[in-house]
Amino acid sequence: MSMIVSTKGRYALRVMVCFALHGGDEYIPLKQIAEEEGISQKYLESIMTVLSKAGFVDAVHGKGGGYRLNRKPKDYTVGSILKLTEGGLSTVSCTAQGPSACSRTSCCRTLPMWEKLDKMVDDFFESITLQDLMDEQGI
Repeated sequence: MSMIVSTKGRYALRVMVCFALHGGDEYIPLKQIAEEEGISQKYLESIMTVLSKAGFVDAVHGKGGGYRLNRKPKDYTVGSILKLTEGGLSTVSCTAQGPSACSRTSCCRTLPMWEKLDKMVDDFFESITLQDLMDEQGI
């Protein structure tokens, strides 16, 4: 696993910004989001399942149903959304798998550099909220 954000992560961010731009009160049908964002409805369903199970959105099924944010846009970080959809933000496989994954962890001269990079990436994405993406400020 390396730090290349997948389509799933990028689409999840776009969808979350879309919900934020719609406001928070009404439930937006999946079909509408798929059309607005140009994402297949089937693929979007899998993303929404992940977001819903993690409590990032509220879902109502049936007529008049859909999805909506359950927090203010300022309360969602890009980091939290990417970590959920990507399973982590490690930049190299040895930091993603933990210290026991590599026999050279105790003597690796490059490991501290990778760990520092991981922290920089995490700090960067955790410092940006959905509100920032809506405002296009501070990025």
